[in-house]
Parts: sequence; C-alpha cells; structure tokens
Amino acid sequence: MTACQSNPQPRAFSGSADVLFAHQLWQAMEAKHLVGKQSIPLTPFFGGAKPHGMILEIYHHKLTVGNHKGFLILKRNYNGKGVSVKTVSRNRKKYLTSITIMYKREAGYDEANLNFFWARYKPDGSLFTKEMSGRKLQLAGRLIKGKDRASNKGCLYCHASAGGGDYIFYPDIKLPGFHYREQ
Repeated sequence: MTACQSNPQPRAFSGSADVLFAHQLWQAMEAKHLVGKQSIPLTPFFGGAKPHGMILEIYHHKLTVGNHKGFLILKRNYNGKGVSVKTVSRNRKKYLTSITIMYKREAGYDEANLNFFWARYKPDGSLFTKEMSGRKLQLAGRLIKGKDRASNKGCLYCHASAGGGDYIFYPDIKLPGFHYREQ
C-alpha cells in the first residue's frame, strides 16, 4: 500500500511528502531545461487570468520524476509594469513571477481529482507559501483539497470548472489516457 493510499483523508497541501515531490519535480523540469537559468523559451501569449500571469507560456508533455512517467502541464506566468508579449519575448527574466504546474501522479494519489499534483514555484524554484490557521504552508500537492469536491478551493476548485472534465482549460492539450466525449 502506498503512503497516499494509507491516508484516506490526505492533507490539502504542503505535507512533507508533497514538498519533497515538488523539489524532485523541479529537478526533473530543470534537467529538461523547462525551468531555471537554462530554460528554453516558449511562445508567449496573452493569458490574463489570476492567479496566473497576464502573459503566459505553456508546455505540456510526459515527464519522468523518479520512477513515474506522468503528464506535465507547466505554465510560466509573467506580470509587471509594461508586460506584453513583446516585452516578455525580449526579457523573460524581468517579468517571470511564478511557474505553476499540474502533474499527473500515479494511481491512488488523488483519484477524485484525476491524480493531479499541483505546485506554485517562484522563479528560483522555491515554493510559494500561503498562511492558513496561523501557519505558513508551501503550495505543493492537492491545492486546496476540501473534505468533498464541493469544498475544494484554489487550483482544484478553479480547474474543476474547465470543460471536458480533464481540469485543463486549453482544448488543444489532451490528457493521455483520458476518455473524452465526442462533441
């Protein structure tokens, strides 16, 4: 039995296992030049939705973390005075404010939410924090899982409203193995 299966009420986020996994995920993304100082440029476009950036870059593909090959959706979020597709293309470092990810974990991680792992990183790879109940918690894991689907907040709440049931707002990104209905 895996750790995630032995705990029927997993933490909403920021458990030590989720934080460790977030660091492993960052290292795997860095090795593929998706994040960090050597990250490959992607095609920026206007996004405009909080908490993401006014300008975004998106990457999606399978990525191996440890012994698991999962589907990664990486979003680079750009904001700031004078931000535009043109200014980001000229100086990504100046406008990059965060990197948000969805990563399809192994079966049993969070079945109710398609086993997605969520994280919000600063450009240097450290995790953003959120204060809850007087504690600062790192934004990694099931963000923010409630006791039932109706009480989810944060990433889970917002992405559950994406059409198609796959938690993905971009129709050109298809989740491997997901059974889409014909329209």
